[in-house]
Amino acid sequence: MATEIKDTAHAVEAAAIMRLLPARPRLLALGEPTHGEDTLLDLRNELFRQLVEQEGYRTIAIESDCLMGLVVDDYVTSGTGTLDEVMGHGFSHGWGTSAANRELVRWMRAYNDGRPASDRLRFAGFDGPLEITGAASPRQALTALHGYLADRVDADLLPCTGETLDRLLGADERWTNSAAMMDPTQSVGQSAEAKELRLLADDLVTLLDMQTPHLLAATPRDDWDRAWLYGRTATGLLRYHYWMADTSPARMTWLVALRDQMMAHNLRTLAERGPALVHAHNGHLQREKSTTRMAGTPLEWWSAGALVSAQLGEEYAFVATALGTIRHQGVDTPPPDTVEGLLYALPEDRCVIDAPRLATALGDTLPAPRMSPWFGYSPLDPAHLAGTHGIVFVKDVPQS
Repeated sequence: MATEIKDTAHAVEAAAIMRLLPARPRLLALGEPTHGEDTLLDLRNELFRQLVEQEGYRTIAIESDCLMGLVVDDYVTSGTGTLDEVMGHGFSHGWGTSAANRELVRWMRAYNDGRPASDRLRFAGFDGPLEITGAASPRQALTALHGYLADRVDADLLPCTGETLDRLLGADERWTNSAAMMDPTQSVGQSAEAKELRLLADDLVTLLDMQTPHLLAATPRDDWDRAWLYGRTATGLLRYHYWMADTSPARMTWLVALRDQMMAHNLRTLAERGPALVHAHNGHLQREKSTTRMAGTPLEWWSAGALVSAQLGEEYAFVATALGTIRHQGVDTPPPDTVEGLLYALPEDRCVIDAPRLATALGDTLPAPRMSPWFGYSPLDPAHLAGTHGIVFVKDVPQS
């Protein structure tokens, strides 16, 4: 068995990953089992450089706010702002403090310097403007979409004025109240104003669609793409806030599923521009159904990866990252009867594993699932091996 497992292992290089795939995918998804470890992000950066230089990839998308990501994209493509400003305002979830993310942005800007627009690298956040404690106000997305249309179409076609949007939105603090995540009665998502905003947002997106020939003739394609991002984000946020105010047993399932749906919509748009490297938690990128427990309640929903894979087929590829130890977080040597334990016994500190071949080598008896001693780390699910194109295994993750 040890020999069979070793035969599935290769050096961690983009070329080794590509050899596992039937063709170059539009979206190559690289997952991670934990957040905030620069060792894993440095590895992501190196793989992206290789994909750029060897495979013609030109976009990287990470699990960060899609609207904030526009700040980063403007900087790497045209030098707008400073690196410090971009790291402070272009990332959600605290990712802007990461030295590895800073190096990624610096390298992308240096790579783009002097290159024609068609050959420049692009950056995207593909998460919604969502945090674990709540959701953003839809103001930025709604007003940006309205402003784009107001400047380019007959005023009589607009379903409302900017002043109407401002009145219905009210104070942003109403939308960002963190208490609403645990207490639906604190949410404004089902108020009369929110319901009217959902209708107006739908009409604005419909108008954007109906005016496509005119807008593409009068507008740079990037501006039109951004208008669609604003539209997707506005409707997604208003839908998310609606379900935050719901009191039914389906509330949390709707919320976790809506987040992945927003991710999937952004990824499908990026696929049209592709090819792109996508980096996020394994759970968002896997092709199987996601499961978790919240407040003792089991939840099931389709991940962003599952949604995109169902539509793109072989043009979506998923490579999970697995690891042996994160000792500074209490994650010690994995038990030998787990997937991580079997890989930990290999001599290499890092390797790429052919996951379907590993599943075949293991046969009908799956390894035991590894139990996580730390909430921030999610071990591989042995049942997902056959549905994963590959595994990047990192033996030990030192403290960043």
